[in-house]
Amino acid sequence: MKSIPKKTKKSAAASGAGAAQRSVLRDVSRHLMNTYKRSDMVFTHGRGCYVFDQSGKKYLDFLGGIAVNALGYSYPDLVRTIRREAGRAVHVSNRSHMDRVFFTNSGSEAIEGALKLARIAARQKSGGTGKTRVLALENSFHGRTFGALSITHTLKYREPFEPLVPGVEFVRFNDVADLEAKFNGNVCAIVIEPVQGEGGIFPVSDTFWKCARELATQHGAALIADEIQCGLGRTGRAFAYQRLTGLPDIVVVAKPLAGGLPLGAFLAREEFAAAFSPGLHGSTFGGGPLVCAAGLTFLDTVERKHLLANVRARGAELRAGLKKLAAKFDFIREVRGEGLMLGVGLDVEGAPYVTEALQQGLLINCTHEHTLRLLPPFILTAQQVKEGLSKLDSVFAKTERPAKTQAVPPTTAPALALAAAR
Repeated sequence: MKSIPKKTKKSAAASGAGAAQRSVLRDVSRHLMNTYKRSDMVFTHGRGCYVFDQSGKKYLDFLGGIAVNALGYSYPDLVRTIRREAGRAVHVSNRSHMDRVFFTNSGSEAIEGALKLARIAARQKSGGTGKTRVLALENSFHGRTFGALSITHTLKYREPFEPLVPGVEFVRFNDVADLEAKFNGNVCAIVIEPVQGEGGIFPVSDTFWKCARELATQHGAALIADEIQCGLGRTGRAFAYQRLTGLPDIVVVAKPLAGGLPLGAFLAREEFAAAFSPGLHGSTFGGGPLVCAAGLTFLDTVERKHLLANVRARGAELRAGLKKLAAKFDFIREVRGEGLMLGVGLDVEGAPYVTEALQQGLLINCTHEHTLRLLPPFILTAQQVKEGLSKLDSVFAKTERPAKTQAVPPTTAPALALAAAR
C-alpha cells in the first residue's frame, strides 16, 4: 500500500480537528447554560506561558485564565501534587476548626461567607439586628451569587436579577467625603478591592483606604478586602492591601490559590472569626485535600522561586513598554495598575484589539468596553514580555481603529480622573 503524502495527512488531520471542534461547540451550545459569551476557539493544552488550540497554533497567554493560572500551564510541581493527591483521596468532609480561615470553592462563595461573618459579628457586638448596612464602591465587582452581586455596582450584572439583598449602598470611588457621609453606626461592613479588576484596573488610594479603616474601627464594622483578583502575588506583594495604611478585618482570596483548581478562602482577625460557631456556616466541598495540597504547592512555589520579585520586575518592564506604546498610539489614554495586573485605557472600544490579538497569538481581554486587561502568569520571562509587547505593537498598528466614543461611562469618570491624577 502506498503511503499517504504528507500534505494529505495534514489535510486529514486538519479536517479531523475541525470536525472535533464543531462537535464540541454543538455540545456546548446544547448542554451548557447561556451565561458566557463563548469563543469558537477550542484550546487543547498549555505549557508554561503558552496555550495551544485544536490546530496546534501557539498563543502567548497574557490573561492567565483571568488571573487564575499564576504558574502558567502544566507546572511540574503542581502536576505532581495533583497526581499524588488524586491517588489518595479526592474529597473528604470539611473539617473547619480553624478560627482564621474558611475554605471555599470560589471567590463568590468566599465573599458570601465574609458578608455573613461581618453581619453576625456586628449583631453580636451591637446586641441587636439594626447593624446590617453594607457599603461597597462604585465600579466594583465581587461575584455573581446574590450577596456578591448585591455589592457589585455595574448595572448590567445587577438589573436582570433585582431585587437583590437590601441594605447595600455604593460610595463613589476614592471619594473620602462621600464615604464619610454614608458611613454610620448601622454599617456592618465596607467591602473594597484594593485594586479593582473587572472594573478596569483602578487602585484605591491610600487616603481613601485609611479613612475606611478609621471609620470601620470607630463604628465597629468590618473592613473587608476583596483580594480575589489582585491578591496572592498578582501586584508583586502577597496582598495588594500591603501598599496601604491599615490592615483589613477580613480578606477574601481565590483565583490563583490552587493554580487553576477551584479553591477560595476568607481569612479574618480573631475578633471577627470568633463570631462563627458550629452550624452558622459550611461548605460541602470547600477545603478538600486535593485542592488544598495544590494550594500549598502554589504558595510554596511563589516563595521558593522568588516569584514576587519576578512579578515586580516583569511588571515594571511590561508597564514601561506599554508607556512607550501609549506615546506611539494616540488612542491609548493611560496605563494603570502594578505588578502583573495592568490595564490599558483606550479612547476607543477595545474588542477589535482583543480579536486581532487572538489572531496574532496573544491572549488579552477587554473590560468595561475600553480597558485592555493584562494578567500574565507569575512565571513570565523578560523575553516573553518583549514578545508580548511586540505583538501588542502589531495589534495596535494593524487593527482598523474603531470610531472614537466616550471612553468611560459617566458613573466611572470620577474614578478615572482620580486614578489619572495619582
